[in-house]
Amino acid sequence: MLRAPFIGRAESNSSRITALRIAIASDHAAVDLKATLREYLIELGHDVADLGPETADRVDYPDFGYRLASVVADGTAHLGVALCGSGIGISIAVNRNPACRCARVSDPYSATLAREHNDANVIAMGARLTGDDMAKACLDAFLAGKFAGGRHGPRVEKLTHPSC
Repeated sequence: MLRAPFIGRAESNSSRITALRIAIASDHAAVDLKATLREYLIELGHDVADLGPETADRVDYPDFGYRLASVVADGTAHLGVALCGSGIGISIAVNRNPACRCARVSDPYSATLAREHNDANVIAMGARLTGDDMAKACLDAFLAGKFAGGRHGPRVEKLTHPSC
């Protein structure tokens, strides 16, 4: 089991968001966005584990996607934030873990639907496609969203336990 060093405060500075343990990882193309979102999450009062990388030296996004998926799947982190150039590659890597439901989003509405309809526990974004302000707005919507259950419940169960 991978242990992630969490930084931040256990209590929330914001009345609209409950403090959570959130893991964040990227590839080399998204190191700057990762740093921005890490600091933003800490400002909101969340405990954040930065799973790397620390520099913009070329790395392979699957390695960091698998690392992120591991800490979300084992409960070390409540939620995850996955970033790469497009958000696509790292989301595919995260979704290889059946305990993870990673949604690649580009706007707050898709982030909200990811939580409400798909019970997404990881959000993915592309640093080459999403500016800092939009990424923060997506993150806010993702964190504020709640799973609606109901008709979506059996569908989400099929994502976790496919029967094909």
